[in-house]
Amino acid sequence: MPSSRRFILKSAGLTLTAAIFGHRVAIGQSNSATAIKMAQTDVLDIGYEEYGPADGFPIILLHGFPYDVRSFDGVSEPLAAEGYRVLLPYLRGYGPTRFRDDTAPRTGEQAAIAQDLLDFADALNIEEFAVAGFDWGNRAACIASILHPERIRAQVAMGGYSVQDTITLGRPASAVLESRMWYQWYFNTDRGVAGLEANRHDIIRLLWDTWSPGWTYSDEDYSRSAPSFDNPDFVDVVIHSYRHRHVNVLGEERFLEIEKRLAARPPITVPAIVLRAIESGFGPPAQNPTGDRARFTNLVDRILVDGAGHDLPAHRPDVVVDALLRLLG
Repeated sequence: MPSSRRFILKSAGLTLTAAIFGHRVAIGQSNSATAIKMAQTDVLDIGYEEYGPADGFPIILLHGFPYDVRSFDGVSEPLAAEGYRVLLPYLRGYGPTRFRDDTAPRTGEQAAIAQDLLDFADALNIEEFAVAGFDWGNRAACIASILHPERIRAQVAMGGYSVQDTITLGRPASAVLESRMWYQWYFNTDRGVAGLEANRHDIIRLLWDTWSPGWTYSDEDYSRSAPSFDNPDFVDVVIHSYRHRHVNVLGEERFLEIEKRLAARPPITVPAIVLRAIESGFGPPAQNPTGDRARFTNLVDRILVDGAGHDLPAHRPDVVVDALLRLLG
């Protein structure tokens, strides 16, 4: 595959500082404030937080829907203390991240989010890095590992293999699984668009609670992330993501060939550890590791994580830190 620089021209990085939404109080975590920096790509001004020495080996931590970088509050500082440069970008449609062109399509397709990751690394002049992510962030990491394995030294995949076939219309799943995906079907209706616009915080709090049934989120927990969901592009990006994956809306033409390649769901060859949350609201993970071994051909370990729901890095940051240190040690 060509370098990511041939998908979109590399841009120089731009660093700014601004006030940050306060940290979540996570296990072993302080409540200090951190400056937000900005990295400029051709498409986005990406807001991010940075920890650790500037010359440390870079680790990029990627959040998912509907969360933000606060999910990694218990992960970033222990890694920084080990000498790593830890970077936490806000995905498109979240927090301070903004589209640079007012007329650009507010897409949320998987290939675009993966390209954002590669462009973010390019903007900071990072050639090789480790990555850990969950939900959308894990999908971006999986795709980057497939398209450019030479750039990913190691991957921690929370939730396993997350690449979608966005070319072929999927078949109905079991009633239980379909019911757990209610929000996706809702977002594919006009009522769902209006509902997410008017009631986004109510919807997100419900998803947080149902996806991590063993974890109690306080109002204070939510308030620290809530400003991220008031991003002006949040609704458009989310709606496009859940419509595109179900083949109900077109993606960007520049990603069509990539989406066709991803539809075959190619394996990931970089060294990887898969973490699966035992208390996920989507159901318990399979005990048999065969599926993960087939998708990750250089699988170092597969860990079923007790005491964690879908928001795994917030619930068990220690496991995420240990997995990254193992892979990079």
